[in-house]
Amino acid sequence: MVKRCGAGLVATNIGVVLSVLALAAAPPAARAQSADLVLCDRIAADPGDPDKPADVKGTPEIAQADIATAIKFCKTASASSRRALYELGRAYAANQQITEAVSAYRKAADKGSTSAMIELGVLLATGAPGIAKDEGQARKLFERAAQAGNPRGATNLAALPKAEGATASPDDPVKARALLAKAAETNSAEAQYQLGLMTAEGVGGPQDDAAARALFEKAAAQGHVGAMVQMGAFAQAGRGGPKDENAAKAYYEKAAELGSEDAKAALKSAQCRFRIKDKYGNFIANLCF
Repeated sequence: MVKRCGAGLVATNIGVVLSVLALAAAPPAARAQSADLVLCDRIAADPGDPDKPADVKGTPEIAQADIATAIKFCKTASASSRRALYELGRAYAANQQITEAVSAYRKAADKGSTSAMIELGVLLATGAPGIAKDEGQARKLFERAAQAGNPRGATNLAALPKAEGATASPDDPVKARALLAKAAETNSAEAQYQLGLMTAEGVGGPQDDAAARALFEKAAAQGHVGAMVQMGAFAQAGRGGPKDENAAKAYYEKAAELGSEDAKAALKSAQCRFRIKDKYGNFIANLCF
């Protein structure tokens, strides 16, 4: 059971009341969704879920103080929404109710939720507490999600180890890359980023810095933070295109503003790029400016 102080409970209840009032005052299109679904989205939506409405920000992790509320509203909304079913699974998982989370994910996956397919696949691939490990079923779920256009399905497929006997998955990186290429054609920033990583490292196909840089550039233009960091690194090193330290700094700064620790570290390193060595050529320290 989640414990919370009185002030936290009051704040949560006030937020719920305000959301209900906002829904009542919203245009007819917004009111077409149930209040339960709106509230479920507000506290339990996954930022990367393709089913998520564009005007819903989502949260990477459901706040502890919101878990009970999320379960309540998402459970009601799940009767008519596969998105709410997936979000209910997220709420159960956040509350360490893994059996209930798996049940919700299965139902959402059966209704076509690619995000639920992936989360269920992860639980089966890793063998979460109380859940039998089943890499074969996880593989099928990742493939279904990837074929439906979810790039996380393709990357998770590539990350799975070879099946016992080494007969089922030596070509998985190749398959994953092909699926990502298909998803990238829809202008998915995440697919472009993930495909860029595989292309830069030569995983599942030829290594091609220029192609990887072009993919990172497209994803970065859509606001993908990881792609911005990669573009900074490629521009800084002159990899796959011209060397441009000003462009690299601009990419790092934008990514850092969006919270990227990697970008912040890269900016700090750029300030300390001069290396001090002793008379034998041994590194002593970086000189910052």
